[in-house]
Amino acid sequence: MDIPTLTTDRLTLRPMTYADWPAYLGLWSTDRSRFMGGPLDRDAAWGAFCQDHAQWSLFGHGALMMDLADGTCVGQVGINHGPLFPEKELGWMLYDGHEGKGLAFEAAQAMHRWAFGTQGFATLVSYIDPENHASAALARKLGGVLDDTAARPDPTDLVFRHRPD
Repeated sequence: MDIPTLTTDRLTLRPMTYADWPAYLGLWSTDRSRFMGGPLDRDAAWGAFCQDHAQWSLFGHGALMMDLADGTCVGQVGINHGPLFPEKELGWMLYDGHEGKGLAFEAAQAMHRWAFGTQGFATLVSYIDPENHASAALARKLGGVLDDTAARPDPTDLVFRHRPD
């Protein structure tokens, strides 16, 4: 399984490790995860953690953790797929205290370039809760366009379609 490490000006996007589990659980067990289907109990969060990693061996893409230069993990970016996602989804999440700095955009932009450049994807989508205004703004900043006809895992989700630059 060849999981890439991507770099940006401020971030290293790297494969997940078990050491990432406590912070991941910390996000999913709080109200911060409400726009992503949470909060989740420990068992469900563990299932999501394992799914994020397992997608690399199943599909050749999955989640990468976002580290600052000092090694602080600030969140995750990834491409989700499988039975829970009708299409390949570009998604992101930030841990508490790291919002508003452009980190999610920087990470998502790098994953976008990797997906369309290295992987040759024709399209990606982002499924976003209509109340998650920050993520909707980020999807638009990435060039995503609302696609009202796209299938979605939750019928209330907004779907932003991404194309190669």
